[in-house]
Amino acid sequence: MKDDAENLRRCLTALSTQTVAPFEVVVVDNGSADDSADVAREFGARVVEHVGGGIPAASAAGYDAATGELIARLDADCLPPANWVQVIDEYFGDHVGASAVTGGAHFTDGPVRLRRVGAALYLGAYFVVLAPALGHPPIFGSNCALRRSVWQEVSPLVHRTDELVHDDLDLAFHIGPLRRIGYSRELRMGISSRPFADWAAFALRVRRGWHSVVVHWPVDLPWRRWQRRLAG
Repeated sequence: MKDDAENLRRCLTALSTQTVAPFEVVVVDNGSADDSADVAREFGARVVEHVGGGIPAASAAGYDAATGELIARLDADCLPPANWVQVIDEYFGDHVGASAVTGGAHFTDGPVRLRRVGAALYLGAYFVVLAPALGHPPIFGSNCALRRSVWQEVSPLVHRTDELVHDDLDLAFHIGPLRRIGYSRELRMGISSRPFADWAAFALRVRRGWHSVVVHWPVDLPWRRWQRRLAG
């Protein structure tokens, strides 16, 4: 989170009214100049100060700070439904072999008629393009959860100091292919469409996505990951 107090307040309000209360809420402040950290503390969240390093470093700092058995991840501009925590809790209870779970999303802003369709097209392309490269489903960072024990295993491996890396894609590379990443249709999330309103920002997302894949080569070339997955 950085300089996003208004959206953060909306997000934390939604988290405060969950059908199953979260064990804790950790907010990583990546050098905000506004009152984002004060908003977080107002809602009783534990604020982790982590200046610099970009999103990968901030995400890793949040995972490191989490103390619960399950770590759920969303962004400051996300709007979780009231049962978001409950769905995560029930999923891991029903799927004891799962290391992580991810779900879909819809846009909470932009043209009303395009909110679900636009998000579906974006996420559909994300899953279709990346699943073959990974050998398993990717993780959508705005709506996901993983076991803390799994994070502790992959924590030394993730590219937390590479600001060009998409941290959720990097996490998926290191969790798979021998661990299970599940997808739940019940795990929904409202997300902002603002990253797609600027072509330069969108181009940077594409560049970061490509970088996040090739940084794992040649060890994690697609056919090698598939071989390991099939052998495991």
